[in-house]
Amino acid sequence: MNYYIEIKQKILDNELYLKVKDYSKERNTVITYFEIGRLLYEAGSKYGDRIIQKYSDKLMLEVGKKYNKSTLFRMRQFYKVFSNEKFAPMAQK
Repeated sequence: MNYYIEIKQKILDNELYLKVKDYSKERNTVITYFEIGRLLYEAGSKYGDRIIQKYSDKLMLEVGKKYNKSTLFRMRQFYKVFSNEKFAPMAQK
């Protein structure tokens, strides 16, 4: 048994796992923000643009300050920019 090769392989496997985990986490965040942007876009079409401020006020109290009006607006913009791209069907999965 070559211990060095085994140790090296375990390190490389772990590094690969960490990269896959990071990719998966980031992919999920992107898809989540895209879907939130879609919902904000649809809600805005139905209730007007002020709905972002209303949702932001509630989300900042209930979920956290990071979901302010600017953040929600950027999520909606993200959806608007990429809704016709190849990325959009990926979010449906």
